Amino acid sequence: MAESLICNNTQSRVSSVLNRDVKQFGKKFMFDSNEDTCWNSDQGESQWVVLEFPQPVKVSELRLQFQGGFSGKSCKLQGSAKEEDLKHIGDFYPEDNNCLQSFPIQDAPLVQRLKIVFENSADFFGRIIVYMLDILGEKFL
Repeated sequence: MAESLICNNTQSRVSSVLNRDVKQFGKKFMFDSNEDTCWNSDQGESQWVVLEFPQPVKVSELRLQFQGGFSGKSCKLQGSAKEEDLKHIGDFYPEDNNCLQSFPIQDAPLVQRLKIVFENSADFFGRIIVYMLDILGEKFL
């Protein structure tokens, strides 16, 4: 049974934050289960989110909720063991809406680091707004 892989010990990094205002638009807001808060990237192509898990994981599903008009259009998922180079896991293509979207990941390798790359955005300036991000799968010791 798949469970959320994001926990208090999961470390995250993002490509940018709108106007560097982390108090209002920081990465932590993707994980707080509050539908009134979000991560808002600054403008520019290829925005990204990196997650580092405290133990190896096998990802089975990616869940994202964007703000319509600021969603990723063409996205890719990369992963690796802790210190290895990132390898391509798969591509996904979100719809441009406010709904929670789910993307099954087939045959994902065991990873400890994930990178979600939003190669381009529905927004003309390349901004991405994410209200919720969750990664489902299995934890390994």
